[in-house]
Amino acid sequence: MFPSPSAGRAAALGLWLLLALSAQAAPAAPAALRFDFGSGPAAPGFVAVPADTGFSRERGYGFEPGAAVRDVSRPGIDPQRPDFVTADKPFHFTARLPSEGNWRVTVTLGDPADASVTTIKAELRRLMVERVETAPGEFKRVSFVVNTRTPRIPATGGIAAGQVRLKAPRETTDEAWAWDDALTLEFSNRQPAVRAVEIEPADVPTVFLLGDSTVCDQSKEPFNSWGQMFTRFFKPTVAIANHGESGETYRDSIGRRRLDKVLSAMRPGDWLLMQFGHNDQKQIAAQSGGPFTTYKAEIRKHVEGVRSRGGIPVILSPMERRGFDENGKVRGSLADYATAAKAVAAELDVAFIDLNALSKPLYEALGIEGSARAFAAPQGKVDNTHHNNFGSYQLAKCVVQAIRQLKLPLATHLDDDFKGFDPARPDDPAAFAVPASGAFTNQRPLGDEGR
Repeated sequence: MFPSPSAGRAAALGLWLLLALSAQAAPAAPAALRFDFGSGPAAPGFVAVPADTGFSRERGYGFEPGAAVRDVSRPGIDPQRPDFVTADKPFHFTARLPSEGNWRVTVTLGDPADASVTTIKAELRRLMVERVETAPGEFKRVSFVVNTRTPRIPATGGIAAGQVRLKAPRETTDEAWAWDDALTLEFSNRQPAVRAVEIEPADVPTVFLLGDSTVCDQSKEPFNSWGQMFTRFFKPTVAIANHGESGETYRDSIGRRRLDKVLSAMRPGDWLLMQFGHNDQKQIAAQSGGPFTTYKAEIRKHVEGVRSRGGIPVILSPMERRGFDENGKVRGSLADYATAAKAVAAELDVAFIDLNALSKPLYEALGIEGSARAFAAPQGKVDNTHHNNFGSYQLAKCVVQAIRQLKLPLATHLDDDFKGFDPARPDDPAAFAVPASGAFTNQRPLGDEGR
């Protein structure tokens, strides 16, 4: 069985929650952590990590339980760089960190004797490196930036000390990797050959995300969100910090102190991309004016908070649900919320990405039946709200393309291999090759029930 965060990791997160209010000031910038994988002696300045090194909090690093990691050594072929680790299924390596924040991760890949293909995800299935191929005897180093966090909110700039009101047991157990004092990497694909991992602090701008189940880091297959794929499209010159959570609204973002957590970490020039609507629709359905009063007021509070910290807000409308009329056109179930989001963006002079409008030609191009291949289908039943890996990858491309078309300064951080995207001409689902992670669930994400 492929693991969710272990009971020990969940218990450690509980300890964080108990100690958050009494935590001391953050320590000075830490030194880099360097790990050399395989059964041979470590390179100078590195810590040796053979395949049987299980993670423990006392050790501070190691492999999570689950897929069987094995050592490979080829001294007869390359005596200078003979060893690495690999596995036939996705496997996780975790390292504890002295503080939360942005971390530059550099991974060395390659096998002296065979070809390898490696995909790397971080924390809760954030796609960092889509596919790195090495020929026999070829070695490559890839770098990316991972944001880590704990629930603690420090007192700063008018924000009261406290902690994020995490949802138990969802966030404290299944999603514990997103909130603990460690960084977790997932390696997968065909014969991944992992030789070394280096982790060091990264002083880069941060792009914060706030949203619901269509944005947040979903912990298990077959569910996935565009925020989890968004990371793949950026250079290691910026960090993506996904603070979205299933079942939530703009009001919940305020009430559970997720907005406060973001603002406490925000520096001038950082970004906040925010997309709610699916659950707001139910939460404020009975209130007069609905999306054109309460919803707009809650968006305004987010924008004001970001601007008070010198940050840059971007408002996104919620993507549509999967539903078609007799002519094969998407039925608009969230049109009022898209209109309200666009209106408040104009009123506040805030950049606006109309993901609602972009999702319609995407679904229509895939077709009534074909669009099901973009949505999760636990136990064979299509969930018409929540996406799978392919669907979330397409929506992430929609957001990235909008950033480029709007000529936002954030576009300078886009990966050079992103050549543009037309939602009316989506990728072929049959050619989509990002490997699934190993943990599966049949339980729908919170919120948007009955759709």
